[in-house]
Amino acid sequence: MKKFGVIIISFCLPIIVQSQPIHLITIDELNNRIDKGTDTTYVINFWATSCAPCLKELPYFEKLDQQYKNEKLKVLLISVDFKSQLDAVVIPFLQRKKLTSEVFLLDEEDQQQFIERIDSTWSGSIPATLIIKNKKREFLEKDMTYNELTEEYKSFK
Repeated sequence: MKKFGVIIISFCLPIIVQSQPIHLITIDELNNRIDKGTDTTYVINFWATSCAPCLKELPYFEKLDQQYKNEKLKVLLISVDFKSQLDAVVIPFLQRKKLTSEVFLLDEEDQQQFIERIDSTWSGSIPATLIIKNKKREFLEKDMTYNELTEEYKSFK
């Protein structure tokens, strides 16, 4: 009987691990990724599980990602939740929402430093969105409707 329980657990573990679609990312790693995708438009949303406007607009980023999936678009959702909340808050949230876009947790210690490195005009409030393609970039420190988000993306095509 013990062998049967081990077999069931071993089949369940990959499912549990796969349902945690989040990785830690530093600003340097994010910048390296953007630098490699010169023909790609990056729509990067900074959000947190405790931010009601952030949660309201997350489906818009998912919809944008799906609607333009055949284009050179990468939607990156970067949580600015504390790393200590990863297991207890962020991962359960992601499991409930079943987000399909790439999700990251910002792995930086100094908040002020990463804020300035993202955009020198950023006050630190969220939601905030950075859109980049090649040398063109726009930083939006506000929540958006789906139509606004789509128009911003189209202006980069």
